[in-house]
Amino acid sequence: MHPNKESNRHSSSYIDLNSELSPFIEKLNKHKVYQSLRSIRHIQIFMENHVFAVWDFMSLLKALQLELTNVSIPWTPNSNPVITRFINEIVYGEESDINELEQPKSHFEMYLDAMEQIGANRNQIDTLIDLIQSGHGIEVCINKINVDKRVKEFMGFTFSIINTKRPHAIGSAFTFGREDIIPDMFIKILAKIDPKNVHFNKLKYYLGRHIEIDGDLHGPLALQMMEELCGKNMKKWDEALSVAKESIQYRMQLWDTIVELIDKKESTPKLNSSFIN
Repeated sequence: MHPNKESNRHSSSYIDLNSELSPFIEKLNKHKVYQSLRSIRHIQIFMENHVFAVWDFMSLLKALQLELTNVSIPWTPNSNPVITRFINEIVYGEESDINELEQPKSHFEMYLDAMEQIGANRNQIDTLIDLIQSGHGIEVCINKINVDKRVKEFMGFTFSIINTKRPHAIGSAFTFGREDIIPDMFIKILAKIDPKNVHFNKLKYYLGRHIEIDGDLHGPLALQMMEELCGKNMKKWDEALSVAKESIQYRMQLWDTIVELIDKKESTPKLNSSFIN
């Protein structure tokens, strides 16, 4: 960063960061993956790989909770109640939301239920969870599952940021690195195949909650968190920008992987009724 800019970047630091990220986000939002989802089988492939991003998002959130709230015993007040409230609100929403049956469930578990209902293969994500619960280290767990190496690299990057234990870096990956468009094509396909919302209602509900909670509530709160974490520290803003760019690049690599996997399946039999004309 040019030295002369440092003095006038205090309150506008987020605006500057967002401006520098705009080309990356625009490229992500125009990715081919959104035009590749043309059938239920394509959505299955998407979910079988995207589920790992849904899962490790929770680890980013929990890392922020550990770093920014007091979870030790005996308890003492946190020095920044604004951040404490943000973290507690988002953990509440992501880890214990209400599903379509009015049962408490995490968004990750809702995603798994939607995968099962739509016929996506849960074997690898279930294996990963089993390995973790058995006490294996995260690197071992990721290496043991049978998914594309680029999906593993995506998770590996997430945990490399978590392991820095730098709240502004973790917060950047959480806030900017998970910039995500829920494809309208999902909803269009499901509306045509399941117009009465009977067979794939779990995915429809998940998408609705994702848009409502993440876009309308958690998104603005996350931006407030970054302002609190970086403040007037230009070095932190620069590091946040670097992490955000790299996170978006890994997301685009994940999207590239999914497109390739969909293309490979094009020669397999398809249900004609599941395609949009």
